[in-house]
Amino acid sequence: MINFGKKKKKSIKLNQPVSLSKSKDSENIEKDPELTREIIEEEKAFRQGILTVKDIIAPASFKVNPSHVNLGGKFVRTVFVVAYPRYINVGWFAPIINLNYTFDVSMFFYPVKSSIILKQLRDKVGNLEAQIVANSEKGAARDPMLETALRDVEGLRDALTQGTEKFYQFGLYITLYASDLKELDRMTEQVEDMLGSKLVFSRRVYFQAEQGFNSTLPLGNDELYITFNLNSSPIASSFPFISSELTSDKGILFGVNRHNNSLILFDRFSLENANSVVFATSGAGKSYAIKLEILRSLMLGTDVIVIDPEYEYKHLAEAVGGTYINIALSSESKINPFDLPKGVGGEAKPKDIIRGAVITLKGLVRLMLGELSHDEDSLVDRALLETYAKSDITADSDLSTIEAPIMTDFGEVLDGMEGGKELAGRLKKYTEGTFSGLLNHPTNVEMSNQLVCFSVRDLEDELRPIGVYIIINYIWNEIRSETKKRILVIDEAWWMMQYEDSAKFIFALVKRCRKYYLGVTTITQDVNDFLTSPYGKAIVTNSALQILMKQSSAAIELVKKTFMLTEGEKYLLLECGVGEGIFFAGSKHVAMKVVASYTEDQIITSDPRQILEIEEEKKEFKEKQKEKENKENE
Repeated sequence: MINFGKKKKKSIKLNQPVSLSKSKDSENIEKDPELTREIIEEEKAFRQGILTVKDIIAPASFKVNPSHVNLGGKFVRTVFVVAYPRYINVGWFAPIINLNYTFDVSMFFYPVKSSIILKQLRDKVGNLEAQIVANSEKGAARDPMLETALRDVEGLRDALTQGTEKFYQFGLYITLYASDLKELDRMTEQVEDMLGSKLVFSRRVYFQAEQGFNSTLPLGNDELYITFNLNSSPIASSFPFISSELTSDKGILFGVNRHNNSLILFDRFSLENANSVVFATSGAGKSYAIKLEILRSLMLGTDVIVIDPEYEYKHLAEAVGGTYINIALSSESKINPFDLPKGVGGEAKPKDIIRGAVITLKGLVRLMLGELSHDEDSLVDRALLETYAKSDITADSDLSTIEAPIMTDFGEVLDGMEGGKELAGRLKKYTEGTFSGLLNHPTNVEMSNQLVCFSVRDLEDELRPIGVYIIINYIWNEIRSETKKRILVIDEAWWMMQYEDSAKFIFALVKRCRKYYLGVTTITQDVNDFLTSPYGKAIVTNSALQILMKQSSAAIELVKKTFMLTEGEKYLLLECGVGEGIFFAGSKHVAMKVVASYTEDQIITSDPRQILEIEEEKKEFKEKQKEKENKENE
């Protein structure tokens, strides 16, 4: 045990001057050895009384054991690499770096002259060729290992001669820190297993624990000197600080890679599915990023449908000539929840389409009337089928020529059934009462435009989940009627996740949309409500594209667990600015910053101050145009 505390020394008086010039006193000091020793002791005591950086950073104790070191209250062990496989992938060391442990990594590179290596490789080639020839003369079967080794050596000789490769002795050490020995053993085994899975063999220090610890201090001292001969390429693959490139020939610009300033150009339809989820706090720039994606997708001919809860997309729709539909009790735009798709690709039969519509409508009825008992559920099921049959919609009907029933028809059928009067009475609020203006009319909206936005801002809070539900159902029917490249954006999706039926409906949509060339974008700021729902987690799992922006401290742990973030990524999401975050695309992810041009920014901005300035500029422009027209008329 080595103690770093201060020993008690003889006190000295600092008020007595000490002369350094050659004087009579100095001559006396030289003549008197006892006096000399006393002055030296006093000087040592003075120096030890001065506080230095070493005193601040030094641990209370340092004990060296055969396999580990006790550093104060921590247990420390070093693992070193002894062998590498023939082939190794770029970034193989990144999983070790991303471990949520406290550890230090040291890499030592010792250049070796190419002339020395070339001489040894020449001798090696001679030995391998001689062995191959000898085996051939003996009639033995060819040895693939010898032939492979010969090709590798010849390739390395060519690369070294041309100067495209260099040769090094490479040392890689990892020092782990733990609170107790049991935890240290567990961490060591995990690191060794992860290295072993890459066919990289490692060992623990033994009777060199202190040297291993010193070799990973930021001093650049290699006291272990355990190296492996490698050329440039495999050494470069060990470099841990990599940033994925998400630049492709097709797709749109999502942003800029914050690590290397490369462009994040990506086509979401190139993944296994085109769905995406966006999580961020209010004001973090999530709607801004999605509006930018919409604007750029429109330029490439992709149709976009948006469910807008707060009029955020109206300015964008006006700028690009899109359709903006306001769904409210007093609005002229109406959607009939009983509508059926006009035609569905594949082998779907009218019977199956009607059955699917009844299942969807039962979910809507539960949102409207609350939970249903088993008897009530069965009653509603029969009433819905009879409502369609009353309008001559059966398994033998041509769905392209039918006229769908409305909610009043369903209420009449329910009222005429035994045991259905109570349900019919509860339904009258939506057919004759306060909410009758929303669901009880034939559909009079169209989705023929490239950009179609549905607004639910003016709907009462009680009606919003119902309104979004019927909008998504209508959109889904239109999508199944005609296959086109489309993106559906559901903003503030946490509304829907609060109710099991609507959450189940969105999950089914996300799971099935790939067949119809559709990508669903789910945006939410209430991360806890979304991710604690089993359907919310399933939606994340079925979304190949994920964008995480600034998160609140209350939700960050859940986000970290769901997306398996490292500590560095966690703090990045806590501290990043507006428009910054992490962009996930399949197995790759990069730190992203959303960047828009001036014109794009004027179209998609959500900043109220900026919007007011734009409106004032529009008014001034119109006034100038009127003045100009008046002058021309005069």
